[in-house]
Amino acid sequence: MNKFLAAGLAGLFSVSAVSAQLINGAGSSFDKPAFAMWFDAYSAIDPAVHFNYQSVGSGAGQKQLLSQTVDFGASDAPMSDEMMATAPYKILHIPVVAGAVVISYNLPGSPKLKLDGDVLSAIFMGTITKWNDPKIMALNRGMSLPDLNIIVVHRSDGSGTSFIFTDYLSAVSPEWASKVGKNTSVNWPTGLGGKGNEGVAGQVKQLPGAIGYVELAYAEQNKLPFADLKNAAGDYVTASPEAVSKAMATATIPDDFRFSMVNAPGAGSYPIAGASWIMIYQKQKNAANGKKLVDFLRWAVTKGQQLSPKLSYAPLPQNVQDRELKLLDTVM
Repeated sequence: MNKFLAAGLAGLFSVSAVSAQLINGAGSSFDKPAFAMWFDAYSAIDPAVHFNYQSVGSGAGQKQLLSQTVDFGASDAPMSDEMMATAPYKILHIPVVAGAVVISYNLPGSPKLKLDGDVLSAIFMGTITKWNDPKIMALNRGMSLPDLNIIVVHRSDGSGTSFIFTDYLSAVSPEWASKVGKNTSVNWPTGLGGKGNEGVAGQVKQLPGAIGYVELAYAEQNKLPFADLKNAAGDYVTASPEAVSKAMATATIPDDFRFSMVNAPGAGSYPIAGASWIMIYQKQKNAANGKKLVDFLRWAVTKGQQLSPKLSYAPLPQNVQDRELKLLDTVM
């Protein structure tokens, strides 16, 4: 009897495994904490769909979507017109999170620093090389900073977090804009590379004197200090979902949802903030997977947003959610 029961259970699990729909995605490490939380929560809503997400960087996520090896790509940088022109079908950008890129560092005593765009661009250009440089000291009066070499840590992979950060540096520094520019990958003037937000956070945590840029959740998870940054209004702002929401409220969001929100105007706006997108084909190659994916996205951009602040993301405004639902109606 036990044999038959075991065989029956094995058959049941086999059928369940076959009937489960697997949806593959790849891209942004900025999004990874949100996706892990959402996929877990969504399994209670639709246990028949399983998600396989590879945190390989925004650039790789865009490429894998173009080659149609995944059902969706995730990126903190919108795809360029040139890349979209090579796609077999129209690509839709669905904003799913908005978050802060913070400047983390490894200094004795973990002081709470204040930094601005001029100093940050000089550090990442390699022209400010010591923590007790007069320009850093001027922003942090009364603080004792060590005579310690600055070790710059940046992303080594194609990264939407890099895009947001270099978009900001290009907005506040004409020198950076002309010599380095903004992209998911740039020719960094100085520093060490780390793969993913995880890699940069790990390097900063291990190396005394290091400074790097990571999504806020990674700094919090690794217990790394991060600087208050001077915004366009002249305020020093601590990164938070509320400060990102204030920045997003000023953004002009076009119909294709490709937009930037760095160096936003207004009191309380965090200056290195950005959206992240799930990118999908309007015409789905696999109709069954496409329906499941759209159902998930409808949930993620509405009810899923209620979970976002738990991981220090800013929830999407209601008017943006409504516009996205209309765009998802066009998926075939």
